[in-house]
Amino acid sequence: MIRPVRTQPERPPAFSYHPASTSGSNKSSKYAMYCEQSLLTRLAKRYGTPLYVYSAAMLRQRATAFDRAFRAVPHTLCYSVKANSNLSILRLLSRMGCGFDVVSGGELERVLIANRSAAGRVVFSGVGKSREEMQAALKAGILLFNVESESELMTLAECAAKLKKIAPVALRVNPDVPAETHPYISTGLHQHKFGIPVPQSRSLYRAANQAKSLQVAGVSVHIGSQITDVTTFAEAMELVAALVTDLRRDGHAIRYVDAGGGLGITYQEKRQSAKHKAEPEFAQKVAAYANSVIGPLRHLKVHLLLEPGRSIAGPAGVLLTRVLYRKTNGRKKFVVVDAAMTDLLRPSLYDAYHEIAVVEIDRRSRETETVDVVGPVCESGDFLARARELPTTREGDLLAVLDAGAYGMALASNYNTRPRPAEVLVEGESARLVRRRETMPDMLATESSLR
Repeated sequence: MIRPVRTQPERPPAFSYHPASTSGSNKSSKYAMYCEQSLLTRLAKRYGTPLYVYSAAMLRQRATAFDRAFRAVPHTLCYSVKANSNLSILRLLSRMGCGFDVVSGGELERVLIANRSAAGRVVFSGVGKSREEMQAALKAGILLFNVESESELMTLAECAAKLKKIAPVALRVNPDVPAETHPYISTGLHQHKFGIPVPQSRSLYRAANQAKSLQVAGVSVHIGSQITDVTTFAEAMELVAALVTDLRRDGHAIRYVDAGGGLGITYQEKRQSAKHKAEPEFAQKVAAYANSVIGPLRHLKVHLLLEPGRSIAGPAGVLLTRVLYRKTNGRKKFVVVDAAMTDLLRPSLYDAYHEIAVVEIDRRSRETETVDVVGPVCESGDFLARARELPTTREGDLLAVLDAGAYGMALASNYNTRPRPAEVLVEGESARLVRRRETMPDMLATESSLR
């Protein structure tokens, strides 16, 4: 793999550039981006754009990295379904033995469709579980309910008693630990809606222990998403370890600690310099994360539940989009593409950064420009990148928005009555359509019109 021009990022092994063609002994200066061994331009031509493309190899590689990092302790990898809930991805991970973290009845149904036998590896999180969702989870026989309030606990006890079931529960505690991340995805402080303050948790555990339809089984914590400083996790786990010790003294059989998810990924490539070291390999990052989580809990002999989502699915996907138009307003240059905030909301919602690569490039061309990459939606906030330096593009060029495998398609919408993109899963040279593009009849199917 090569780095053709300064503004083209490297993302091995799933998405990389290879020579477009060769002639005799002369190497071509033109290169094209592949997903594994599948040419992205070919996929765009076959399935259209906008198009999500996922690498099966990358999904497997990153899930395996978690399992290896935590191999010293009993653990279950419960993939966070909200990151990317495509059935084919869920099926792929379930075949690797992964469990799942769900936050709605709909996500639970997806898991059951992907693999009914995975129900016993499901944890159900979220602050607003309905009675119907609780009943569905009880009937499915899930591993654990992560309960977030006294009212929810009592409602779950009623539902379980009515069904003559025993609901295994953990209380999600709020450790009041700050996470260096976007405020919308920080969840571990008292001002957030999530969890129960640690000082209040012991009395609620006593109440749970008195309910005949509940079984106290664990402690849960989750402090946020896209966290890159692993010392934050260690701080939270120290509080959890102390709580587990107290709860066992109170007579509770705490078997599980759900450490949540939140390990971040690098969206913006960090270039090596004298003052800035290159980012370590993912396996090293996961190992450091594992050490920070396992260390405080090592003496407790608990079964760890882990909820990675973004760190598995994020780098495994790209969003392909085609340049529709170029325009200039004064000194401002715009590249108008066919993907929009309806296809990838993160830049508009979080002002998030995603690397953007030109799929076909010429190594001899060094021309770059600073542009806003914007979509067709009727909103000034509809952009994929602002003031971004990119190789000069032409109308019709294909672009790849990188690290879009998590919270991309999952947050897509039909705003402006736009159909959601298709999704393709690549395995080597094989590419399979795992969600077809929506049509106008699809979007109108649930509506009725007055005549």
